[in-house]
Amino acid sequence: MPFSTLWEYGLLPHFFTIHKTVTTAGLILTIAAYLLCIAVPYLLGSINVSILLSSHIYKDDIRRHGSGNAGMTNIMRTYGKKMAAVTFGGDFLKAVIASLFGRLVLGYYGALLAGLFCFLGHIFPCFYRFKGGKGVVTACAMILMTDWRVFLILFAVFVIIVAVTKYVSLGSVVGMLLYPIILDRFGRQGWSVLIAFLMAVMCAFVHRSNIKRIMNGTENKLSFKSKKGADEDSEDRKADE
Repeated sequence: MPFSTLWEYGLLPHFFTIHKTVTTAGLILTIAAYLLCIAVPYLLGSINVSILLSSHIYKDDIRRHGSGNAGMTNIMRTYGKKMAAVTFGGDFLKAVIASLFGRLVLGYYGALLAGLFCFLGHIFPCFYRFKGGKGVVTACAMILMTDWRVFLILFAVFVIIVAVTKYVSLGSVVGMLLYPIILDRFGRQGWSVLIAFLMAVMCAFVHRSNIKRIMNGTENKLSFKSKKGADEDSEDRKADE
C-alpha cells in the first residue's frame, strides 16, 4: 500500500479492499478499530506530565498552586521555564503518538478521533480523578498531525494575540474557536468540522474562568519569571476547578 494512501485512509479500508465483501469479522474489526482509536488515545491523554513532574520531582501537586490547573502555563509560573518545556514536550508527544495511532488504523478521520479523545483525556484524566489541564498543547499537536496548513494559521493567530495582549488563555481560546472555520475553508467538512467544533467548545468551556478574569482585568499576563511555591488568590483557583 502506498504511504500516501495509508496516511489518508489507514489500514482498515485496506482490509476491506483485500476481502471485497463486508463480513461479520469485518464489522467486528471495524468496531474494534474505532474503540481502539478512542480508548488508547484517552489513556495516553490521561497521563498528565505536569502532575507527574510536580509529584516525583517536587513531592507536590501542581493543582495546589496558582490557578490549580495541571498545565504548562501553571507549571512555568510555579516551577520555571525548564519544567514548562518538559511539560510542553510530554503533552505534545502524547498527542502526536495518539494521532499517529489513529492515522495507522483509520487514516485522517482516525487521527481526528484519536486526537479528540487524547484532548479529553488530558482535561479529564482517569488517573487523576478527572481533574487535569486545559488541553491546548494536545489540541495543537493533533491539528499539526492532521493538517499542517491549518496549524500554521492558528499558531500565527495565537502568537499575534499573545504578543499584543500577553494573555495566553485568550490566544488559546480564539485560536480554537477559529479551528472549525479554517478547517472548513480548506475543504474538510462533515465529521472533521464537527470534531473541531466540539474541541473549540470544550476549550472555551475549560477557559471560562480565564475569560471572566480577562473581562474583569484580573487575568495573569504572560511572564517568564517563575513563582515557585506562590499561590494566586484562592478564588481564582476555585474558579478553575
